[in-house]
Amino acid sequence: MTIDVEEMVEFLVGLLNTPSPTGYTHRAIKYTQAAFAPFLDMSVTPKGVLVGTLPGRRNDAPRAITAHVDTLGGMVQEVKANGRLRLTQLGSWSWTSVEGEGVTIFASNGQSYRGTFLPTTASVHAFTSSERNATRDSSNMEVRIDARTQSQADTHALGIRVGDIVAFDPRVELSDNGFIRSRHLDDKLSVAAIFGAVAALSRSGQKPQQTTTIHISNY
Repeated sequence: MTIDVEEMVEFLVGLLNTPSPTGYTHRAIKYTQAAFAPFLDMSVTPKGVLVGTLPGRRNDAPRAITAHVDTLGGMVQEVKANGRLRLTQLGSWSWTSVEGEGVTIFASNGQSYRGTFLPTTASVHAFTSSERNATRDSSNMEVRIDARTQSQADTHALGIRVGDIVAFDPRVELSDNGFIRSRHLDDKLSVAAIFGAVAALSRSGQKPQQTTTIHISNY
């Protein structure tokens, strides 16, 4: 049995480039289900989890393998008076780790918008040098939307509301020496490893030692 690494990496890149912050995972689940389809019939539970079962040589000690597609992200906490967005965290992350990052805002009306996550006083030469070392938190970080919006009303007109999901750019890179650099390798890399193993088992006609449930979680 041989795992097709190229196929597995191709799947991983596609999954990494599919935004899936906690609470907005339907696209990633759909992508994953479609990729597994030639090798394993998987269904989506009422809670949005992807589940499939590999019949084993034995069934006296069934097992399960799990990984999750949801990632860290943000949610609109406030549409500010200047039209920009204050975020709250989905998951737990350092504010400095996403400073300057490109984002996608998934508006309540079904539209999506691009933007940048920056400190409210990002330009030190325009403010004071003390801003350089200021603590980053929700009070002084904001999303600047790539749209002509200068007021709360302007942003509301775009369809953006409190509670809308914000995804950080993954910035996927494949190096010539085999390294993969990206946000959200936790836990999408695990999903890709499971995909590679299931595909290899299917193509070889082999079965796992025990009946095994594949559980791809959205939380």
